[in-house]
Amino acid sequence: MKKFTVIGNWKLNGNNNFVDKFIIKLKKYFLDNPIFYKIVLAPPLLYVHHFTSNIREKNFFIGAQNVDIHISGSFTGEISVDMLQDNGIKYVIIGHSERRKFHHESNEIIAKKFSLLKQRNMVPILCIGETLEEKKQNKTQLICSKQIDDILKYVGENAFKNSIIAYEPIWAIGSGYSATAREIQNINNFIKNYISDYSNVKRNEIITQYGGSVDDLNIEEFFMQDDIDGVLLGGASISLHKFIKILQLIHNLKI
Repeated sequence: MKKFTVIGNWKLNGNNNFVDKFIIKLKKYFLDNPIFYKIVLAPPLLYVHHFTSNIREKNFFIGAQNVDIHISGSFTGEISVDMLQDNGIKYVIIGHSERRKFHHESNEIIAKKFSLLKQRNMVPILCIGETLEEKKQNKTQLICSKQIDDILKYVGENAFKNSIIAYEPIWAIGSGYSATAREIQNINNFIKNYISDYSNVKRNEIITQYGGSVDDLNIEEFFMQDDIDGVLLGGASISLHKFIKILQLIHNLKI
């Protein structure tokens, strides 16, 4: 059976009323449908407790959208790896293009976050990808390999064991335009080969996903590709109808 992980990144969305309704519908879905794959949902941290105290499903996990590079101290507004772990969070998204762009996070900062998560036996979800201009210049592989290299240099050759790499071409995020399943298969194949060539992690241990305007209309195409081991959803994860439909489609495909 194909291993597959669905990750939902809510970004800066949600409120108490929305979360309560979402949980009710999600619990009902889990009661009616056994989950044979992993689901990781990353709401804003204020709503984490709503989920962890209401949903008990062995393949459902709550993730975080970010983490700080510091453990404690005078860093107003930040959240540490220890705080996340203390609240039962295992999966953490890092390196998202919005963090790189709007918060000026460098590859070095992202590598530090990756390292802290690995030290705590947590699972980093590393986002990598190129801009539209870089794609036009045929630099996709160059950009992705550079982002991977900086992790390997800082963390070491076992960095990508028990980790997730989410290929998220920046030009596809929230644009309504998605890369084709074949394009994603090719780049994910490249990522797996590259990491296995330059590290101690075997190819079959490497988990690569795709994120970028994935929804209920194209999820099946991505699922069928050999090297797409999951999807990182944005907008589709905060549409309860779309999210449930995506889960149902994956459920049917796995059966």
